[in-house]
Amino acid sequence: MDNRKTRILTGITTSGTPHLGNYVGAIRPAIAASRADNAESFYFLADLHSLIKAQDPARTQRSTLEIAASWLACGLDPERVWFYRQSDIPEISELTWFLTCVAGKGILNRAHAYKAAVDKNRAEGEDDDAGVTAGLFMYPVLMGADILIFNADQVPVGRDQIQHIEMARDFGQRFNHIYGREYFTLPEALVDEEVATLSGLDGRKMSKSYNNTIPLFAPREQLKKLVFSMLTDSRAPGEPKETEGSPLFQLYKVFASAEETAAFARAYADGIGWGDAKQQVFEIVDREIAPLRERYEALMARPQDIEVILRDGAKRLRERYAMPFIAELREAVGLRDLSNASAVADPDDEAPVEAPVPTFKQYREADGKFYFKLMQGDRLLLTSIGFDSPRDAGRRVAAMKEGALEGNEDFRLADGVSSDEVNAALARFVAAQLEQN
Repeated sequence: MDNRKTRILTGITTSGTPHLGNYVGAIRPAIAASRADNAESFYFLADLHSLIKAQDPARTQRSTLEIAASWLACGLDPERVWFYRQSDIPEISELTWFLTCVAGKGILNRAHAYKAAVDKNRAEGEDDDAGVTAGLFMYPVLMGADILIFNADQVPVGRDQIQHIEMARDFGQRFNHIYGREYFTLPEALVDEEVATLSGLDGRKMSKSYNNTIPLFAPREQLKKLVFSMLTDSRAPGEPKETEGSPLFQLYKVFASAEETAAFARAYADGIGWGDAKQQVFEIVDREIAPLRERYEALMARPQDIEVILRDGAKRLRERYAMPFIAELREAVGLRDLSNASAVADPDDEAPVEAPVPTFKQYREADGKFYFKLMQGDRLLLTSIGFDSPRDAGRRVAAMKEGALEGNEDFRLADGVSSDEVNAALARFVAAQLEQN
């Protein structure tokens, strides 16, 4: 995996119709990033994920078409990046099962979406799992397979999705440990703190759940009508207006140049009327969206062309990466050609492999506290609580290095790890120290 470009993977949920918030917060910056020469970019339509919530076949098909056409119309180049539909890569589904077999249920119990469903059921006096599908519960494993099948290095996500990247790392790490090789690159979450968030028609965050969105490719007259319906205050023409907290000004700013934004801010201070302000916002948005809308409408009129693009992307990607890698993973887990069985030694006859010497890693987190963790190879055995000083953390590590695990008030075992395993690891550490001396 050395000497290759950084792999960046972006999943695009195929639900609903894209709106201006999606465009400025996700589509536009992602397409700009796709043009970087030092990255290999993967963009996929997450249609399998959409089945967890949307079980209307016609809507699923329509949404997939709309989302694909939106990204292509906005400038995503399928000749430069990998652009594909999740369901066209069957190796993702096979890897999902491989990862399911190593994923800790305890980790999945803590997934935000599942916990939210359980909390809601408890608040309503229902059984914890009422209405919870296995698809919702296993969502993080499928997401892990999306990432790990192509050994992505970075995954752009919002803060609410960081947990899923951490889970993907855990699944990959467990597989690597169990099968004795670094099969998977462990991905990193890429969080853009500068990502733009637009307010909707009512002043709240633009979201389909609030029904306050402006569709990305609304016809020109509809776009104008929606912009003119945006929430404003009662200040009359001639009265100075605040740019801070103004949904209109915010929308203008993300589509305008710095000079145009400065001029619009002066107009606010000079008391521009809301009708004039809305006209300027409409014109600045339509200036950028109009040519994209034209391409979108042309693409939507020829869905067969989009289908060809997606199938071609998946075919080339499977041949290049997915099929060879899943063949390697099948060999790793023992799903092998039986005609070669005679050449394989009985595992009961093999000499036991000595476990690696455990290591302690100390670090400081953003909360200012000091932590440590115990690793054996790539496997996490335990993590500490936060200590107020590095000395306190160091003393606890020193005690453990002597083989003392007593008490559990200042650490927690990793999922699937027993205290007996940790004691055995510490004994291995002590033995290694004695050998060196």
